[in-house]
Amino acid sequence: MAGRLEGKIAVVVGAGQTPGDTLGNGRAMAILFAREGAEVFCVDLDLARAADTVDAILAEGGRASAFAADIAKADHCEALVAAAKASLGRIDILCNNVGIGGGGDGPAHRLSEEAFDRIFAVNLKGMWQTVKAAIPLMREQGGGSIVNTSSLASTSGGNQMAYEVSKAAVNRLTTSVAQSNARHGIRCNALMMGYMDTPMAVAGIARATGRPEAEVRAQRDAQVPLLGKMGTAWDTAYAALFFASDESGFITGAILPIDGGMGL
Repeated sequence: MAGRLEGKIAVVVGAGQTPGDTLGNGRAMAILFAREGAEVFCVDLDLARAADTVDAILAEGGRASAFAADIAKADHCEALVAAAKASLGRIDILCNNVGIGGGGDGPAHRLSEEAFDRIFAVNLKGMWQTVKAAIPLMREQGGGSIVNTSSLASTSGGNQMAYEVSKAAVNRLTTSVAQSNARHGIRCNALMMGYMDTPMAVAGIARATGRPEAEVRAQRDAQVPLLGKMGTAWDTAYAALFFASDESGFITGAILPIDGGMGL
């Protein structure tokens, strides 16, 4: 069924991606949304990366534009919503696909204060600030769909406390936003991903640990119950598409595992 987002305006925050041989979640979301008829406002900290996503969409005949923003800054969140409204008139879909980790993260006794503050500023505060900026417009227009990127680390793990707790907080942010905005027709759901074969995950871990990407990929694949294989960015994007579309019109506050059975 084509055209599942026909006539809709979608803002994808984190639409660029870490350089690598595979596809990132945000880029896959933006491309798939455009294929399904949405006009996509591609937001990223790195404008060049957002522009690359736009180029990929335009090459397929889709509609998209790029915008640079640092969601850790409230004024940037307000600016991206204002820019989307000014150029496109409304925001039907807001995908918050931003998350960072590493750089001093670890178990409680080793986690640095700097890493804790940096990770929470992006993963939780940044997501809240983007949602906060978008809600007044969505209420004014009579509704919208917000899709947040969480992680299986929100319920599992033990070695990346800041990342894990920030993602657990994203789950509660999602349900809180869903509760407080249901009567306004605004839905809010989250994607809880397990191991995905994306550049940020595989290439990032390989660089951080000094191991070959093939070794990291094989190790992660082996931990996935479903066919012994990680998911791809398309698995994330199709789940996001369902939440973004009217097909999920009676679903809000859901935290959907996309993990090949790892959470079991």
